[in-house]
Amino acid sequence: MKLFTTVGIFSKQDGEAVQSTLETLYDFLVTQGLKVLMSTHAAHLLNSTATADEELAKQIDLAIVVGGDGSLLTAGRLLAAHQVPIVGVNLGRVGFLVDVLPAQMLEQITAILNGDYLEDERCLLKACAWRGEDKLGENIALNDVVLHARNKVRMIEFTTYIDGFFVNTQRADGLVISTPTGSTAYALSSGGPILHTSLEASILVPISPHTLTSRPIVIPNQSLIEIEMGNDRPVEALLSFDGHHDIPLVSGDQIKIIASPKKMRLLHPRHYDYYHILRSKLHWGTQL
Repeated sequence: MKLFTTVGIFSKQDGEAVQSTLETLYDFLVTQGLKVLMSTHAAHLLNSTATADEELAKQIDLAIVVGGDGSLLTAGRLLAAHQVPIVGVNLGRVGFLVDVLPAQMLEQITAILNGDYLEDERCLLKACAWRGEDKLGENIALNDVVLHARNKVRMIEFTTYIDGFFVNTQRADGLVISTPTGSTAYALSSGGPILHTSLEASILVPISPHTLTSRPIVIPNQSLIEIEMGNDRPVEALLSFDGHHDIPLVSGDQIKIIASPKKMRLLHPRHYDYYHILRSKLHWGTQL
């Protein structure tokens, strides 16, 4: 009996390497007797019929993403609610999440189809923004939720509470609230620590804070994070989710962030080594 019967293909938007890889992947999956559905970008590159995202998520039992980490983040936010496992084929630049190389794609996907893989569950964050009693919007993020100034190079002021306890009021360019997955992204470049992806934790990393004593803090991801925009510095701000889906904010608005109840399921080849990924992508040990 097959573990997977219907596969969804997702991809980045363009590139000859993407199209060639998609063609090879599609032909292979069809020869394995699998039903194959495609997202809009993948279908466009293969001159085929696309399936709407929500319908695709409901029908497939395995997703293969051809592209970079950004492509997988987009697919992951869609598929987490449906608990569809994802395999990433790396045609991007960094590749912390997409770890199947095109040259080894058919061999490694064959093994995964036969049940020879490692499964990795990744936490997501859910955030909503409020203006008084009015909800401005909500979304989920696999990497990070980021509060930052809008259109101006100016600091914003905000107050942070964790589980109802006052933490601090600070002025900074913003704040990164990151999952362990996102700890190697914006949070890392802002001075945050790397967290192993198996940890049930979140990181709060201030962006260019206006005090030397402001430091990142790691908390349990089931903690409720509440942020209130200050009134003393009326600078417009944005709340972003993995760099997208911005929610405009003004003084007095409130943000509530907590772990999403659903996790993303990520499948790796059997030889997957998280520390090798870190060494390779961050160039640890490279002689300068």
